[in-house]
Amino acid sequence: MGESGDGGRVYAAVVGGFEDELEDAMRWWRTCQALRPATMIRVGVVQFSPRLGQLQDNVTAVRDFCARFAPGSLDLLCLPEMVLTGYGFPNAAAIAPHLEHPKNGPTARLCAELATNLRCYVAAGYPERLYDADQETGAIGANSGLLYDPRGNCITNYRKSNLYEMDKSWARAGTGFTTFNLPPPIGHLTLGICMDLNPFPPADWRGTEGPYELASHAWSNGTNVLVLLNSWLDSGHDPADAHDWHTLNYWAARLRPLWDIDTGNTGARKQTLVVICNRTGTENGKTFAGTSAVLRLVHGSGKPQLLHMMGRREEGVRLWNIATR
Repeated sequence: MGESGDGGRVYAAVVGGFEDELEDAMRWWRTCQALRPATMIRVGVVQFSPRLGQLQDNVTAVRDFCARFAPGSLDLLCLPEMVLTGYGFPNAAAIAPHLEHPKNGPTARLCAELATNLRCYVAAGYPERLYDADQETGAIGANSGLLYDPRGNCITNYRKSNLYEMDKSWARAGTGFTTFNLPPPIGHLTLGICMDLNPFPPADWRGTEGPYELASHAWSNGTNVLVLLNSWLDSGHDPADAHDWHTLNYWAARLRPLWDIDTGNTGARKQTLVVICNRTGTENGKTFAGTSAVLRLVHGSGKPQLLHMMGRREEGVRLWNIATR
């Protein structure tokens, strides 16, 4: 889980609103693509509302959603944070029966199945069982993310580094971000989970100077594709709107080093595609933002580009064909 911190109050000045500029941005992008050849990366996103603790129902839902993808139609499939369990477990005792083995648990088996059937990379979040429980903190698990290759092999088991308050009752934090070099068209891929995008305590992000931990890692490691597996809370702003623009703008603001002009990052104008796969729905009185999206961030451009998005209450899948340069 994650939510916009106090620094979110500056996001509008940092990014500006996407709403009024989306149409112009998309027109500009279509024109550019008509003028030059492009390599495509095909990204699938599953956005839905998992039922808390209902493993088989959630497995069935994900399989049904993914049946809409034809084998070979994707390069990368993304599923949200804790996709098969739901998120809102109040303490270690509540989540303990739902913790999974990283290699042969339900999420690992489903990732391998989807990767081999669809012949693509698959990223998904899950609650990992620790077999060396932390006596000092009481951590019995980790909020983790798996990445599988098209042959059904596990590439990594990443652990969320910046824990949300609810995570801290049961989870051990990871030791930092990692980037993997995958075959084209993906390239260098960095995996993050929800709160990883927020400032790490005790940082107090209230201006444009940072820190921007995840974005800085992505820049330093030449990330081509940044994937965020989220259970991000709805902002509550303009609840009648079909999209949570406040949250979307906050996400873009936290990625500022990848698109800003004055970040001190020198060198060629390089781009990063950001795939944000968020859940939707309501759980234990908490409402999630949905609004899964793809951003194109070009260093030095001064503005993030919104390429695709889903609604805040939408359940379903999207297949987005994204031009790379």
